[in-house]
Amino acid sequence: MKKQLAKFRQIAAVLHFYLRFLPSFTQLGFVARRFFWSVPKTDFRGQHWLVTGGSGGLGRSVVCAALRGGATVTVAARSAEKLHALIAELAAAGLEGADTERCDFTLIAETEALIARLAAQGRAIDVLVNNVGVLNDELLVTREGLEASFVSNLLSHYQLTEGLIDRGLLQSGSVVVNVTSGGAYHFPLSAAMLNVTDPARYRGVAAYGFHKRAQMALNRYWNEIHHDRGIMFYVMHPGWADTAGVQRSLPRFRRVLKSILRDADSGADTIIWLVAHRPAQPAEELVWFDRKIRPAHVYAHTRHTTEDGRSLASVLQTTLSDRRHS
Repeated sequence: MKKQLAKFRQIAAVLHFYLRFLPSFTQLGFVARRFFWSVPKTDFRGQHWLVTGGSGGLGRSVVCAALRGGATVTVAARSAEKLHALIAELAAAGLEGADTERCDFTLIAETEALIARLAAQGRAIDVLVNNVGVLNDELLVTREGLEASFVSNLLSHYQLTEGLIDRGLLQSGSVVVNVTSGGAYHFPLSAAMLNVTDPARYRGVAAYGFHKRAQMALNRYWNEIHHDRGIMFYVMHPGWADTAGVQRSLPRFRRVLKSILRDADSGADTIIWLVAHRPAQPAEELVWFDRKIRPAHVYAHTRHTTEDGRSLASVLQTTLSDRRHS
């Protein structure tokens, strides 16, 4: 009886979530809001962007928008084949100024190697878009002994951002945009749930939600500790976009909502707007969605935690240090 009641409550919570956010997070909400928006200024000439996970989906849309605005873009992704195809597509569309870096962001060693290559090139990065991420249904532990989606969704973002700052590639005037998810709204900040390598405890959707919640806390921390450097940090979520990741990891969700899911350009719109306008933001945990600040928490239970961005960063730094010296 208790199991049935718990399952019923879980189903009720999921239904409540979808009914509450469906009009807003889908293309319906984007179309309704954009009537009140001005066309963003997208003069990115002279800027160098680094976009992770840029070979498809939201990342690809960001790359195209940046190039159209006159920026040069380094596109980093795992698949050399997809990167090659992207460059061909960009050339066919008359978009120039992109180069590529192959990097598997589920591996600390590969992200470290990418940082070293970028440092050797000596090119300052004006805009970093931490977009790479994945929702794995099944547990995948990397050869470095970490849960793969944890590294891709969070640890690599921390490693890359801090590494670029340490090497002077992100300087005053730079912007960092971290791409999170509305799925974070269900989960509190919990370091213990970030790197679950026990098959009996691993749940892909929950892991993804914990990682995305951590991104919000980390973004606030970065704004606090790097404020004097003149680097701006934003965290945004794109709503429910019909990306390859959704098609692969959430087929039932996509099958039901396919007709009203956002396209990639709609999902990426706020990223481009943030970089173009660089709006001021309060010193608190928040998330940007459809060009506006939204609450980081919509349910009371996600606020109940003794952890914060500083303790999270300590955990991430310790994880990196342990693996580098193992």
